[in-house]
Amino acid sequence: MDFDMTPARREIVDAVNALCARFDDRYWLTRDREGGFPEDFYRAVADGGWLGIAMPEEYGGAGLGITEAALLMQTIAETGGGMSAASSVHMNIFGLHPVVVFGTPEQKQRMLPPLIRGEVKACFAVTEPDAGLNTTKLTTKAVRDGKRYIISGRKIWISTAQVADNMLILARTTPIDQVRKATGGLSLFYTKLDRSRIEVREIEKMGRKAVDSNELFIDGLEVPEEDRIGEEDNGFHYILHGMNPERVLVGAEAVGIGRSALFRAARYARDRVVFGRPIGQNQGVQHPLALCWAQLEAARLMVYRAGALYDSGQPCGPEANAAKLLAAQAAVDTCQTAQLTHGGYGYAKEFHVERLLREALLVRIAPVTPQLILSNIAEKVLGLPKSY
Repeated sequence: MDFDMTPARREIVDAVNALCARFDDRYWLTRDREGGFPEDFYRAVADGGWLGIAMPEEYGGAGLGITEAALLMQTIAETGGGMSAASSVHMNIFGLHPVVVFGTPEQKQRMLPPLIRGEVKACFAVTEPDAGLNTTKLTTKAVRDGKRYIISGRKIWISTAQVADNMLILARTTPIDQVRKATGGLSLFYTKLDRSRIEVREIEKMGRKAVDSNELFIDGLEVPEEDRIGEEDNGFHYILHGMNPERVLVGAEAVGIGRSALFRAARYARDRVVFGRPIGQNQGVQHPLALCWAQLEAARLMVYRAGALYDSGQPCGPEANAAKLLAAQAAVDTCQTAQLTHGGYGYAKEFHVERLLREALLVRIAPVTPQLILSNIAEKVLGLPKSY
């Protein structure tokens, strides 16, 4: 596995840094205070061609791997935009991978280019209020009616649904008591988010105000058969092909947030003089920051190992899960350490570390909890009995 920063990868970092420099700390502080989707940032990323970094070239993408996409997302988060910046483009970059892998040529041609050009925004509608992370227990129904499906149900924690044009939605096409396997009976659709049939209700939350989170109430949404991805009842299998890349990208974003907080804290520790000396001269300040660097580096290597495995077509579930687990924990620990390094100023918005801490807590929880990751690794890697 090659984790070196090749010249091509360095070009990605340099170009994305230059783009993000147009959106400084004041920009993201305003978005954090006022909310509102960062449309100008999203547009700049789309115009730069970055939304298609991991999409096939024949549909307008760059044809690169999840490793390069992770590098893109780490850089975006690290420049100070945190999850507000990363989440505004996150779904467009990884979300339609099931279409790339399982879509028909007609679907790919119809669905991918508008997403890559930034003409269409998409959201990812899987989680439900009563099922949580137990995806096999989803109850949103898609009932076939001739050449169409009628979808009704509820989804929750759906990011960007306030501004999305389309959604990738997982719904039950066969009742759960009629399937032979728990993972059966679910179908995947990529279709219009028809607001005449879907009520989108925003959820107020502690951070990432610029990117909305929502509950969806779906009542009689008509979906044409040609919007179904792959075979009926096999959607759970398809959705898994988007989950590992998402774990890798979220891990990279967490590393970026942590590094942003760490370098702010180190700069502050060099400049802040108390009792006649920079506080960064004190080992009580140095050592926690140095430990954070080591933890972030270890997490970063796991992120890129998982990305390399995925890009080479090898199984990467445990590695992708571990990358997300370690990176999220390192990000939270680093942001807390950075806040303490700033002392009272760490509680002030103008120094930004409190914003980064609030956003880092999101990646600790989502898209999968640390407890479920640990249970999965215990079962899949260590051979222990399934506990969930």
